Amino acid sequence: MDNYQRMLDLVVNFFGTRNDLDQISVTDEEREHLEKIHPATMTEVANDDGPILWLLILPTTTVLMEQFISGALTEKQLLDQTPVGIAYDAIYLCSVYVLPEFRKQGLAKKTTLEAVNKIRADFAIKSLFYWPFSNEGKDLALSISKELNLPLHERT
Repeated sequence: MDNYQRMLDLVVNFFGTRNDLDQISVTDEEREHLEKIHPATMTEVANDDGPILWLLILPTTTVLMEQFISGALTEKQLLDQTPVGIAYDAIYLCSVYVLPEFRKQGLAKKTTLEAVNKIRADFAIKSLFYWPFSNEGKDLALSISKELNLPLHERT
């Protein structure tokens, strides 16, 4: 099985995005909207065998962030309601998938920091937020927040 199919299986099995219409599933329409928001929303790291890491982050507004972390918005609604071409001030650390043999090498942290900093070069980001699905994801979000000296908000 090639890396691309392994990554797809990882995403589907972990998050169940195909069965949950409230989550971002990166359809063609969603991908187009994400790219219009900012080029750094989606990042892929690959080797000769294909992708080994996929990262998804979403710059948005503090108002939408607060609605999301309170549970008033689903993840899909957060994306749909994030307008294009405005000044963003918050970043949703949505997801990062790394093939098992490439984990624990700092790749997720390095890639996330690079993507967040690309967005910060264009916008005055004041905070980060996330929705914890795993201890590793929570640890990564905390590490990114600490490294960038930005407050981190959690959806519970």
